Amino acid sequence: MKRKVSKECVMLAAGLSSRMGKWKMTMPWGEGTILDSALASALAFCDRVVLVTGFRGDELAAYYQDHPAIDVVFNPDYRAGMFSSIQCGVSHLRSTRFFLALGDMPEVTPDVYRQLWACRDEETSVLPVYEQGKGHPVLLPQRAMELISHATEGTTLRDIIGRMAMRVVPVDAQGIHWDVDTPLQYQQVARWSHKEPVLS
Repeated sequence: MKRKVSKECVMLAAGLSSRMGKWKMTMPWGEGTILDSALASALAFCDRVVLVTGFRGDELAAYYQDHPAIDVVFNPDYRAGMFSSIQCGVSHLRSTRFFLALGDMPEVTPDVYRQLWACRDEETSVLPVYEQGKGHPVLLPQRAMELISHATEGTTLRDIIGRMAMRVVPVDAQGIHWDVDTPLQYQQVARWSHKEPVLS
């Protein structure tokens, strides 16, 4: 019997990394990789992470297969775009609300998860904001899970959030804006966060 979990996160790691020119999920970051860092922050607060893979998903499944709090799920439709991966992840949830996070954001802190969770309610989407700009992760209620599961083709996460009440929570964490899509962004975020980028 699977244990009940109350704090879950869907983390997306399915993309091709086409703008980076190399697969970014396993690029070096601190003592591990970009994805390791994103997962560590989520797991510092969450009971379980549903890690949605696509491109080179077998490698991530093998790498994290022994981690008790990470369930790796493969999205066979990952080339259709991010929303298909969100739908895939939501279908594996056990709780009534969830965080949605991106695997290419290595500098989100555990405190962001804590602050969003402290502002949860049954009907509202909760988004972090830093210097007037919203970022990730976001905390979504059960209503979002229902809307995502039954969404029609062409729907986006923005569409889903727009159909519900939304609350923004100020956080002191610029990392909610730092996704790593290009070699330049990798170098910039590494410099801002005092990491040493490794480009080969």
